[in-house]
Amino acid sequence: MSTAFYTDPACLNHATPEGHPEQVARLVSILAALEHRDFAGLDRRQAPLAEVAELLRCHPQDYIDRIRAAEPDAGNHQLDADTWMSPGSWDAALAGVGAVTAALDAVMAGEARNAFAAIRPPGHHAETATPMGFCLFGTVAIAAKRALDHHRLSRVAVLDFDVHHGNGTQDLLWNEPRALFVSSHQFPLWPGTGRAEETGPHGTILNVPLAPGTRGPDFRDAWERQVFPRVDAFKPELILISAGFDAHIDDPLAQLALTEDDFIWITHRLCDLADAHAGGRVVSALEGGYNLDALAASTAAHIRVLMERGA
Repeated sequence: MSTAFYTDPACLNHATPEGHPEQVARLVSILAALEHRDFAGLDRRQAPLAEVAELLRCHPQDYIDRIRAAEPDAGNHQLDADTWMSPGSWDAALAGVGAVTAALDAVMAGEARNAFAAIRPPGHHAETATPMGFCLFGTVAIAAKRALDHHRLSRVAVLDFDVHHGNGTQDLLWNEPRALFVSSHQFPLWPGTGRAEETGPHGTILNVPLAPGTRGPDFRDAWERQVFPRVDAFKPELILISAGFDAHIDDPLAQLALTEDDFIWITHRLCDLADAHAGGRVVSALEGGYNLDALAASTAAHIRVLMERGA
């Protein structure tokens, strides 16, 4: 088998104001890095635009309508302090959801052992009816719901190593006992959520706050001690990854100090868990990462491991 890679040119049409960290160049830098011969065997696929029915797995119709109506005919429209739309943002958001759900379907069908979705805007800050933190729809949470309700899995784990707490995913899966959500993140840091005591009504939320300046050894220790035993006990039938690379030491928006080697390590360890419980099934989606060189190198390292483990 191989690693399926999904993206769509529509994700390049979501434009933010000049100087905004979540910029078109993020995806451009990743795609350029994947032109290296190391990625010749990557199974590259066109992402479909998601149907609105997929968005409804997590978001109410009135919120979906509000986001669609907010797309401007020209220029930019500001939804909150950080989140913007431009002409093309609606299709970009649908392509993001479509990429992750198509990746899920391919892995569930046995067409690929694992998959990665290179998408923007990201998704893990979008709450049930609130766009936040560059995000419009909860892409990975939607995929988790599809895995549970369409593919009829009993247990899905969503594992998020972005430097910011995945408050949107937590909100969308808060009442879902079939989904284990884990987030490691710098704390304190925007959005201010993600305290260890936030465990959810079913005990299926695990937050791992990390102090500013945390380096690779302490990051790895936190996952080994706190996360992996919980995932082992949960025995997920699928692992979904919110792959944010803004915990990199060179990222301008936070103060963790990881390197590409740490992202290689965690990708291998998450694949180990998938091998143990989920037949190797892993679907990963791009979240943050705002230093273009660090983002491209870290994403490439992550995908390289997925390809190695998916072979």
